[in-house]
Amino acid sequence: MQCSLCKLRTHQWCFLLFNVLLFHALLFGADFVEEYLLQPTPGVYTDGMVVDVRERARKLDLNNARENISQDYPITNPNACRNSDLFLLTLVFSSTANITQRDAVRKTWANQTLIQGFPVRILFFLGSTETFAAQKALMIESDRHGDMVQGHAVADSSLRGPTERTVLALCWVIAFCPVARFVLLTKDSVFVNLPAIGGYLLGLHMHPEDIYLGRVIQQDSPDRDPHSLGYLSPVLYPEKHLPEYCDGTTYVLSQDVVRKVYVASAAVRAPVPVDVFVGLCAQKAGVTPIHSSRFSGEKHIRYNACCYRYLFSSAVMESHELETVWAELEQKGRCSLLQTYTGLLICKTLTYLDKLSFNSKG
Repeated sequence: MQCSLCKLRTHQWCFLLFNVLLFHALLFGADFVEEYLLQPTPGVYTDGMVVDVRERARKLDLNNARENISQDYPITNPNACRNSDLFLLTLVFSSTANITQRDAVRKTWANQTLIQGFPVRILFFLGSTETFAAQKALMIESDRHGDMVQGHAVADSSLRGPTERTVLALCWVIAFCPVARFVLLTKDSVFVNLPAIGGYLLGLHMHPEDIYLGRVIQQDSPDRDPHSLGYLSPVLYPEKHLPEYCDGTTYVLSQDVVRKVYVASAAVRAPVPVDVFVGLCAQKAGVTPIHSSRFSGEKHIRYNACCYRYLFSSAVMESHELETVWAELEQKGRCSLLQTYTGLLICKTLTYLDKLSFNSKG
């Protein structure tokens, strides 16, 4: 190999160097393009429906309705957001029986209260239980940890369940946590890098409104199978493709978008997965999703310490995996320059190889 390299002529060296630089520019420059060049610009809204949704969201105030709203939440936790300077609220959707997974999240990435000096809060959001014993167990867990909210929502097995839980979660945020500047929604099977996400949000080069941030799905096709639970008839939705939306595994909304999506949700009746539902609501509110490949979407990214310090999320992680990864990250400390480069190279190669499959599920 050394002899072969020595025999290269000047133009061959230039060609080799050019390709190396091009490879790195494409791999590492994409983040620059995403963060600075592909962000939506403030729009002037002329569509009457969009203007109406945005105006109603701006005026929405549920403070006086808290007592009535509380009836929809067996576990309300009304004082969870007492800090008026709350920067980021994280809602972790969890099935009622998943206590082992919740405990793993508590001991790992959720065991944080500050990001660069800014307060953060992590809460678990759950749906309805089926038995008195299960409800009593949840109440005991809630009393012990103080980090749970439960809404009256149908079972997980239908399309309606996740959608109802999400709408209930947004309503709870508006009523009981309007002070949070940003709200992150995720699942208990996900590793979330709160410091990295917080750093990104703190560094936004725009007014922190209309933020709907995640791994954006494009050109997704509606379910046209009449035998499917998610069948979307052409009469109800005639478009060839669904609007762009963020993968529902992990995404971030600014407080104003929480209100806009909640207001728009009353007019969206399509039987679609919850992430598509949120995207349809955002579209009705004139909110454009912002893409970042640092969200893994529904995919699991193979562990590499320096890669995980860069990623925003990695999905499909069981309790023991969360604990193992967190322990290693805590022990490792900062990555050296070479380790950072190698980790980022592995990380970005894995995420960008999957980019086409993320951008189109159809």
